[in-house]
Amino acid sequence: MFYALTQNITAQEQSIKPDKYTAHNKGKFYIYWGGNRESFSKSDIRFKGDNYDFTLDNVGAGDKPKGWQIDYINPLRMTIPQTNFRIGYYVSDHYNISIGLDHMKYVMQQNQTVNITGTINEGGPFDGVYNHDPIVLTEEFLTFEHTDGLNYVNTEFCRVDDISKIFKIRNTDKFQVNITEGIGAGFLYPKTNAMLMGKERHDDFHISGYGVSAKIGLNLTFFKHFFLQTELKGGYINMDDIRTTHNPSDRASQSFYFLQRVIVFGGIFKV
Repeated sequence: MFYALTQNITAQEQSIKPDKYTAHNKGKFYIYWGGNRESFSKSDIRFKGDNYDFTLDNVGAGDKPKGWQIDYINPLRMTIPQTNFRIGYYVSDHYNISIGLDHMKYVMQQNQTVNITGTINEGGPFDGVYNHDPIVLTEEFLTFEHTDGLNYVNTEFCRVDDISKIFKIRNTDKFQVNITEGIGAGFLYPKTNAMLMGKERHDDFHISGYGVSAKIGLNLTFFKHFFLQTELKGGYINMDDIRTTHNPSDRASQSFYFLQRVIVFGGIFKV
């Protein structure tokens, strides 16, 4: 009888398998780093100073990709490419909060024709009163970009779900497939590179506005601690206080939508 009881307890102990490391996320930290490509909607940009106040309608802009290169891991040149950095903490198995920096680059398309409304009285070749008149955005009139960069400093709240069963993956400690979705909000801290009507070039960091965003992503986790994640992230940016020259009276404002395509590499661990 004692032998049978011992055998039964041993069998029960063998049948109880410990949870895999990837079965629970609560209490884990994660960190990631990677790159992005961006698209921007057209926007109206208002420029205002002591002797001018005008708006350019439906200005087009693009990003400034550098391609995959060593700059992504070179500490002295990490801000040159378009990058994404984030660190987060799981408050439960499915939900995490994080802070991060989306380092985007916004470059106004040069030599495009747009409509201008307002007045300029600078004593130069662009003086006049405009009412939806066409103007070519030459370098002599305006260069305008947030290239170091369009820095979106934000907090996100995200949900993560393991969908490995769909792909019949049993040992998620070796390979796990997750989907993630979340929302975020933060402020814009761009370094705006602008030259307006021959004024001295301006290129300084300045808190310029706010942004809100939402994302969906696919996470592939390898050997419990390492992951590759792709994201599609879109949002709205409103910058109502952009510095354009060294004269504090010279300002610009704009708002637009953005879409990011993101690939990042990261790690997840318990402290």
